[in-house]
Amino acid sequence: MKSTLTLLALPALLLCLGQSCSTAPKTPENPPAAGFDLEHSDAQAMRIADSVMMAMGGRGAWDSTNVIQWNFFGSRTLTWDKKAGKVRIEIPSDSVMMALDLNTRAGVVTQKGVALTQPDSLKAMLESAYQIWVNDSYWLVMPFKLKDSGVTLTYVKADTALGKSADQLQLTFKGVGVTPDNKYYVWVDRDSRLVSKWAYFPKATDPEPRFTGVWTNYSRHGKILLSSGRGPRGMENIAVMDQAPEGFFEGK
Repeated sequence: MKSTLTLLALPALLLCLGQSCSTAPKTPENPPAAGFDLEHSDAQAMRIADSVMMAMGGRGAWDSTNVIQWNFFGSRTLTWDKKAGKVRIEIPSDSVMMALDLNTRAGVVTQKGVALTQPDSLKAMLESAYQIWVNDSYWLVMPFKLKDSGVTLTYVKADTALGKSADQLQLTFKGVGVTPDNKYYVWVDRDSRLVSKWAYFPKATDPEPRFTGVWTNYSRHGKILLSSGRGPRGMENIAVMDQAPEGFFEGK
């Protein structure tokens, strides 16, 4: 149930040589990330993905969201600096704090307030932190990542979800994430244009999903919408911030 979160592709700049720049081509509102599988993704599915992005607040709002904090099913709290590429994970039941630079995979781990220094143990804990972030962030922000790097996005069929008309999409992955063999079905409500249900397949060839779950309780955080409800469980204490306290992602 994991995917990787990547930097979004920047639109190319138009160079005007010896002519007026007053009529520049319109920049796409939701361009695919570098590495998105345009060749095998279909236009209908991509249009629906764009409508989801707009319903969630729009690409500009997503790109300008810096820090997101949430509690994952009551077990751990993550604070993700999306802009800087850093995450801090706190697991109260184990008295563990892990602060990781997602770009370099370097970081700090403390257990009961004592810094972990043994190299092999530290490396293993930081790898665990990375995998936790990949999983937990996808559970929170998957609707923003329908055109992410490595994704092949296709239209499955018109369907119903939670008793309402919906469009069913399929996501498969190429060479990205911790578990690239995964497959997801995602249902998009035709009225709200929000994701209302998903199904997870450990392998794209699996005939049946391991689980199917709902996406409910959408509310605005900063400039974007986020869903907290996942059936009987959910995300808690969701917050969007401009920045975290100084030194927060260094374990202070």
